[in-house]
Amino acid sequence: MAAPSTQPFSQDISQDVSQLSSSQAQELDASSFFDDDDGGDDMQSQDYKFYDFAGDASQTSVPGQGEYEFDDFSSSMSQDSAAQQGFADWSSGQGSEYRKGGDEGSVAGTVELDFKETFDDDEDAVKELPVHACCYCGIHNPASVVRCIKSSKWFCNSSGNKFSGSCIINHLVRSRFKEVSLHRDSPLGETVLECYNCGERNVFVLGFIPAKQEQVVVLLCRTCVQSGGLKGDPTWDLSAWLPLIDSSKTFLPWLVKPPADHEQGRARLLTAAQLIKLEELWKTKPDAVLEDLDQPGVDDEPVPVTSQYEDAYQYQNIFGPLVKYEADTDKQMKEQNRKEDLVVHWDTGLNNKRIAYFMFAKDEAEVRLVPGDELKLHWTDGLRKWSGIGHVIEKPNSEEVALEIRNSAGAPTDATHGFSVEFVWKSTTYDRMQSALKTFAVDETSVSGYLYHRLLGHEVEPQTIRCNLPQRFSAPGLPELNHSQVHAVKSVLQQPLSVIQGPPGTGKTVTSACIVYHLARMGQGQVLVTAPSNVAVDHLAEKIHKTGLKVVRLCSKSREALGSSVEHLTLHYQVRKARLLLFLPCVCA
Repeated sequence: MAAPSTQPFSQDISQDVSQLSSSQAQELDASSFFDDDDGGDDMQSQDYKFYDFAGDASQTSVPGQGEYEFDDFSSSMSQDSAAQQGFADWSSGQGSEYRKGGDEGSVAGTVELDFKETFDDDEDAVKELPVHACCYCGIHNPASVVRCIKSSKWFCNSSGNKFSGSCIINHLVRSRFKEVSLHRDSPLGETVLECYNCGERNVFVLGFIPAKQEQVVVLLCRTCVQSGGLKGDPTWDLSAWLPLIDSSKTFLPWLVKPPADHEQGRARLLTAAQLIKLEELWKTKPDAVLEDLDQPGVDDEPVPVTSQYEDAYQYQNIFGPLVKYEADTDKQMKEQNRKEDLVVHWDTGLNNKRIAYFMFAKDEAEVRLVPGDELKLHWTDGLRKWSGIGHVIEKPNSEEVALEIRNSAGAPTDATHGFSVEFVWKSTTYDRMQSALKTFAVDETSVSGYLYHRLLGHEVEPQTIRCNLPQRFSAPGLPELNHSQVHAVKSVLQQPLSVIQGPPGTGKTVTSACIVYHLARMGQGQVLVTAPSNVAVDHLAEKIHKTGLKVVRLCSKSREALGSSVEHLTLHYQVRKARLLLFLPCVCA
């Protein structure tokens, strides 16, 4: 469980990793974890010991022992110790009183319990829980709780609530965090779960290899096991690798003990809806507790979308808050991806602009960084401060980012440390959505009468556009259309509103390019094409260009310096080319 450098292995493992079964080798990722039923066997009954690689085997928290017995924490303690420890823990947190009768040396079977609850006058004292109590249900047994390193919150390994998986797994999935540590008073001590070979801390890819002949286990990640690049005891059986999270979406019981029945019975119940709202509240208020959900405004739900609306005002009142919620969420995700302590090295581009190169590791929130995104680079050195805005010009497969600074005046090009970077969030897209909703609400003529009532879900007479259908629906320069694609093109040309859907690879881009081609040939004027991403617009522009139509690709100012497959179709390129032609000498015969 310690860093890879603490105790190097001596030999290479030659065991073929191909022996891993498909169920054992299936990827466990936090974003799709609840869809994966893969898990390991219950190791509770196996006679294993856990070896701590962090130091000398003789230096352990258990006097006289260099190894931990799995039975110490997988199986139940003696009844007497359980009565003493478990009952004492819960009496302080829940206000209940337990009394032990008979001789002090008697077994737990002679323990007499007084279930009569006594409450203090101070209710706050009754509700007081230790720092390591589960943030969901309140269970605080050190052997059953796990700390999320990223959020610094504690969660238990119980699945007693009505949602799937344990509390800790639910938190990791919802928050997209992956690193955990055990409690210092747990059987394994304060241990960070990580791969012994490479130091990987993603618990969703961590597993263990038991070695019965030595009665130890080694934590290894899936990548190291599959690559076979391990140095250690060749007797280790890689085919016996099992993930740390079993099929019930809980940590294995020998690693994190499941709470006892009496602990789960006293735990507070949390619904799935409360869990989701609490996780969302933590994004803006990390210190929030379950009681904060009762505050005004926290539990407000948006008005549900319906299939029919009385008028455009009702339409705006429903979709306007949804657009705002989407904007706030996007802004929050962008602002949370601030990177500190960056190491920057500088270069000068062909346009004489300064370029900053630094490593931008992918965050747990998985905000996608693409060329054209604007970032703000900060630098602080005592009293000296500098900040500059630039856009990403290069984002290869590696984590290194090339940021072209817009105004590099005063940039600390001689410095390499002390930098931080954050996203520059733009509300342009969402502002245009809100503006369109307001226009639609106050002006019925902003769209045609047919579209106006169709958007509101009103019953309208079907309309058919009279036009001369082409004899051949395929467009020149594009692949031939199949039957369903021809039907889609024919339907779009005859109706004022159409919806085309299909999975990836069904030819929606080619079909759309054919529709644009025929609309332009019918003399309907200019055709405006939009898409939710720049990649989609580039692909569609390229397809339309192959048909022989004149295409003008519009892009934002930050993307003008970026190269693309349709750069020759962009407006700034065509304007620059036209200006160049004006200055060419004219030669007359």
